Amino acid sequence: MGLFERDTDIYRDRDALREDYQPAELVGRDEELSTYTSALQPVINGEQPNNVFLYGKTGVGKTAATRYLLDHLREDAEEYDDIALDIIFLNCDGLSSSYQVATHLVNELRAEHNQISTTGYPLATVYEMLWEDLDSHGGTVLIVLDEIDNIGDDSILYQLPRARANGKLEDTQVGLIGISNDFSFRDDLSPKVKSSLCENEIHFPAYDATDLKAILKQRADVAFHDGVLEDGVIPLCAAYGAKDAGDARQSIDLLMKAGDVARDDEATTITEDHVDRGRTALERGRIEEGIRGLTEHGHLVLYALVTNDLEGETPIRSRDVRPRYTRFAELAERDPLVPRRMRDHLSELAMLGIISVTERNEGRRGGTYREYELDMPVEQVLSALSETVKLVGVHESVVELAEDAMPDLTTSVASTEGGDETDGEERPEADRSDASLASFE
Repeated sequence: MGLFERDTDIYRDRDALREDYQPAELVGRDEELSTYTSALQPVINGEQPNNVFLYGKTGVGKTAATRYLLDHLREDAEEYDDIALDIIFLNCDGLSSSYQVATHLVNELRAEHNQISTTGYPLATVYEMLWEDLDSHGGTVLIVLDEIDNIGDDSILYQLPRARANGKLEDTQVGLIGISNDFSFRDDLSPKVKSSLCENEIHFPAYDATDLKAILKQRADVAFHDGVLEDGVIPLCAAYGAKDAGDARQSIDLLMKAGDVARDDEATTITEDHVDRGRTALERGRIEEGIRGLTEHGHLVLYALVTNDLEGETPIRSRDVRPRYTRFAELAERDPLVPRRMRDHLSELAMLGIISVTERNEGRRGGTYREYELDMPVEQVLSALSETVKLVGVHESVVELAEDAMPDLTTSVASTEGGDETDGEERPEADRSDASLASFE
């Protein structure tokens, strides 16, 4: 008997729950698909393609709808002899400039032996290569820029939609499809870019629990053997997904994690308990991944907010978070950021879903402001912040949680106010970063 054996009790096809799985039809997006299909119709008619801009939160089907429709468009275009269609799909994660996007597009259009370096050329030269390579293709080229909001400047977003009108292309018709999770991205575009890129706008709203149940059932019918899921599993996964901003990806990931937990238990059915345990594991992983990606000051801002939360001071304004953040920065021997930069870190934490933000409007007298509070289990956040806590010390509000959340810490005491003191005695400067358990009074 080998070390690994194939198990077949739970899954029929686990890959049906993976992100790259393309279902035979999309569920819960009839209206958006209808609008999207109409926007792509000129391609089949042999006409200049529309430019399309899709926006909505993560996990609401923008990319899935695009891949689904473009697969059908490619197949249907093959039925017409006079349509030559090429599709370039480029994810802009990590591409922060028009220059980087342009060089990647050139390389997408070229054979492997003819690739160009992604540095070292003037932007104008890269554009000339792009126009030449596009025009040599002829026919219609659709360029999909997923996560388009990562691009720091909008030069490429102006150049591509207007390339034919500006005389850069003669034999090729280009259409641009932009996909963004950032609702404010459109508003930040220059008017000349907005008028062309946003020729056809399609908003993908969050899924509700009913939509998510239909999506999960569609995947589950392929992924699991008959009778494996208890009746409450799909509704519970859908309810969690609806609570998490209507994110279908999170619901599907949760269903797969529940299946994995059941498989690890050598169970023959997936229960609601498996869902709850799977959710805890996924949340811990998301929190740790998100926090790991923060800068050191992001960690300090989050630690300050955690301690305020444990003291019952949240929701809290950024100006009230600042004193404790400043003190933590001093203990870490870092220069505190200016208030605006500190608020940027709070906004990033909110975007990651680690904290929540609420807009308050007190009218003419009080004005408009934001309040922040922790939106994740504090034990998991503290566990991910263990290195920051070691650097700064354990605030008195987290002492009771420290043993469970950060078991690798040892006991020592330090004050956060009025200097660095240990039980009334001066603590050596060199010991500051080694303090594991500190009383902040």
